Amino acid sequence: MEHIAALLLVIGCTNSMTECRELQVPVSVFETADECTAERPFAIGDVQGQAQHIVARCLAVDPALEDDYDQIVWNVGPDGNLDASLAISSLVVASNTIRPEKGYVSQQ
Repeated sequence: MEHIAALLLVIGCTNSMTECRELQVPVSVFETADECTAERPFAIGDVQGQAQHIVARCLAVDPALEDDYDQIVWNVGPDGNLDASLAISSLVVASNTIRPEKGYVSQQ
């Protein structure tokens, strides 16, 4: 099985940037980030005419979490800037604070 290193997200918006939606492109997953970056202008060309304003971004995929991602969270600002990330909705974030048990605390 090949690993995915990047996902291409393409969003189409109205000229006013008030209504946006994801646009489907022929290839959206890539083994390297460089492949994704190289494909981005061609993907935008493939969907030209489906929206008045098109933005695209390659999102890095953590190989350790590749099968766990279940959401793409994105927002297009009024200036046309696309902010996007991959997310895991079922992930419970654990605290990174280690609380030593009584036997592990060293007295100095």
